[in-house]
Amino acid sequence: MLGILTIASFGISINMMVLFALIMAVGLLVDGAIVVTELADRRMAEGMARHAAYSSAARRMAWPIIASTCTTLAAFVPLAFWPNEMGEFMKFLPITLIAVLSSSLLMALLFVPTLGSIFGSSGAMSEQARRDLTVAETGNLDEVSGMTGKYIQFLKRSLRRPSLNVAAVTLVLILTYSAFFVFGRGVELFPEVEPEFANLEIRARGDLSTEEKDFLVRQVETYVLDLDEVESVYAKTGGSGQDDAEDLIGSITLNFIEWDERRPADEILADIRKSVSGLAGITVQTRKAQDGPQQGKPVQIELSSRFPAILTDATARVRKALESIEGVYNVDDTRPLPGIEWRINVDRAEAARFGADVLLVGNMIQLVTNGIKVGEYRPDDAEDEIDIRVRYPYENRSLEQIDALRIPTSNGLVPISNFVERVPANKVSTIQRTDMRRTMKVEADVLDGYLDGEIVAALGEMVPNLDIDPDVSIMFRGGSEDQQEAQAFLGKAMIIAVAVMAIILVTQFNSLYQAFLILTAVVFSTGGVLLGHLIMDKPFGTVMSGVGVITLAGIVVNNNIVFIDTFNVLKQRGSTAYEAILRTCALRLRPVLLTTVTTILGLMPMVFAVNIDLVNRDISVGAPATQYWTQLSSSVAGGLAFATILTLLLTPSLLMIQANVSDWLAKRRDRDSDHVAAVHS
Repeated sequence: MLGILTIASFGISINMMVLFALIMAVGLLVDGAIVVTELADRRMAEGMARHAAYSSAARRMAWPIIASTCTTLAAFVPLAFWPNEMGEFMKFLPITLIAVLSSSLLMALLFVPTLGSIFGSSGAMSEQARRDLTVAETGNLDEVSGMTGKYIQFLKRSLRRPSLNVAAVTLVLILTYSAFFVFGRGVELFPEVEPEFANLEIRARGDLSTEEKDFLVRQVETYVLDLDEVESVYAKTGGSGQDDAEDLIGSITLNFIEWDERRPADEILADIRKSVSGLAGITVQTRKAQDGPQQGKPVQIELSSRFPAILTDATARVRKALESIEGVYNVDDTRPLPGIEWRINVDRAEAARFGADVLLVGNMIQLVTNGIKVGEYRPDDAEDEIDIRVRYPYENRSLEQIDALRIPTSNGLVPISNFVERVPANKVSTIQRTDMRRTMKVEADVLDGYLDGEIVAALGEMVPNLDIDPDVSIMFRGGSEDQQEAQAFLGKAMIIAVAVMAIILVTQFNSLYQAFLILTAVVFSTGGVLLGHLIMDKPFGTVMSGVGVITLAGIVVNNNIVFIDTFNVLKQRGSTAYEAILRTCALRLRPVLLTTVTTILGLMPMVFAVNIDLVNRDISVGAPATQYWTQLSSSVAGGLAFATILTLLLTPSLLMIQANVSDWLAKRRDRDSDHVAAVHS
């Protein structure tokens, strides 16, 4: 409620991204409350009054909870400054999580202890469980029973060779990375989402009238009107804007029926392309609705040069290479369509000799073409003015008439052919420039089952062998460019987040080694992310999975923070490092598992794309709305589970290594001191 009130005060409405952030926050915001409640529960099990138990637990865990919450916020704060269009789409996620998690800090340290002191109880705990809690803190650890006892016995054996444990865990991480790069599905920018509608673009060449274009569009329309999987059809003849292709003569929008009552859109569109492939004189391109903030076709290659004459050949070579790559369709380029335009070259010196005015030459030619504007007129029944133009009758408007024109001069009428040459040239309808350089583009869509990055990589390997003029620059735009920008930003955000976390941890524990130890969980959580993508056979999403990795960086350190804090407190009480490690593991196993399980369970519906409609009592799997979040939720859930399991083994081993090194250094110092004393004596 505090989080929603906060984002509302910033003018943010409830949208899809905010709702998912609230779902993710469900598993995160209880971590601090769990730690306080678990410690208070243990104190009450030992006989302490509930008021004193919750008060003591809140004071004892205040700094660890503040540190863990701040490290989590440190992961999300850089994401709130995500630039460009992708940032405008994703920024609501970190802003909502920052608001909710900041509120959870107040809940854990203020409201939960207050409520616990009023009606808190130790719960239905068996006598054996109470005894185990007491023994874990002050008694003989061999007497601890249940899962905690088995965990302690396992640690006693594994801590004999802590370096071997670290090596084994590192090997698991390396194997996970290797398996993903060998057997994984690769990397994509944004997850594929089943669309609710699709577009058909009808293209044809020639100087067609509106009636002729409409006739061709209706031919395509007859193929889609009878489809049972289409709810409605909207057909339009003609282009819709200046960014349309020059040969676009019409478009058809298909609104599909509900996703669970039809085949996937890719199969429907493939059937449509096959059905209309026999229509002569036209080309039909199918386009699904785009997911997320992407614009245009996913594969876009921009060619630019200061020499326009060499661009056309280079564009043709790149298009031919792109068409040879498996997995692409709807290949287009922005070369001028075949056509002729007539250029009028005026010999100014010769025109001056005849006393002809160049401006007058232009006006005379307009009499044969679109006419000379002499005024404007607004009819009574119209809002806009109409041009008044003067030109020759229809039968006299021809190319031959241009050659027959006579220009009035001071010496009389002079044939225009005396100083004007009419030259045919390739037609150019639109000229595109980027940074004052003439540009052309080659674009393509990607079939389902193929990744944009793979297509771009394959084309990038072919470009050096295309024998393209070195004066032509080639840039990969579209999804490839967006992916590179997203990767660059997320990489910087990850570095900033880890750096801020390190500062917080060093401030909290006053130890570089312990800060490094806690941050190892971030590295090992990435292995869980890749393992989750391998198991679910999903590509790594630059946006969603990347945000999941940064989110994990703030989550997985929480358990280690409380773990190390408990270890330091036990060391200060006089326990040996070995005993402190074992007692810490016995005391923190339950809250670590609780915080991990609550976070993972909160994300499980999204991981498995399960949608529960409580009103209509319906459960669906794989709905389009859930497909946005499968990558992000599976990244967090898989990485957290993987990191938690390894933390329970790796963190004690690293602490044991630190203790062994400290003991070795202490013995060496003592030995050196004894040697110095012997020399002096």
